[in-house]
Amino acid sequence: MPLNIVLIEPEIPNNTGNIGRLALASGSNLHLVKPFGFEISDARLKRAGLDYWQHLNVHYYENLDEFLNKNKDSKMVFLSSHGTENHWDIPFEDDLFLVFGKESVGLPKSLIEKDQNKLFKIPIYSNHVRSLNLANAVSVVVYEGIRQISK
Repeated sequence: MPLNIVLIEPEIPNNTGNIGRLALASGSNLHLVKPFGFEISDARLKRAGLDYWQHLNVHYYENLDEFLNKNKDSKMVFLSSHGTENHWDIPFEDDLFLVFGKESVGLPKSLIEKDQNKLFKIPIYSNHVRSLNLANAVSVVVYEGIRQISK
């Protein structure tokens, strides 16, 4: 059943470490697309991922083009506050790639404009919040996917 969690240019090591732990706990694969806002050896990444990182199925890509080329035949959905459909409407299936943007600006405009029909959001019910923390957003989506696939 593994889902694929994709982080495009993650900036905050604690988020990436927590998402790594989530990936391992949920049986998901983690895909990290450079450039990063930290070094993979960063102590904050290791602290957030604890000693689980060595057990994680993680794939590294030098840039977005490399990621897209290597996974061009894979089914993908993109998570963004610009999505018009909610995350529970994602057609979850085994091996689906869940693509998330970086903390400061989200997904690149090129992805948002290219794949509007694959763009989903997590609903937010307050005008005072622009977005959720990346690690929280990934958790919400991954466990909704597990719930739907496990039915």
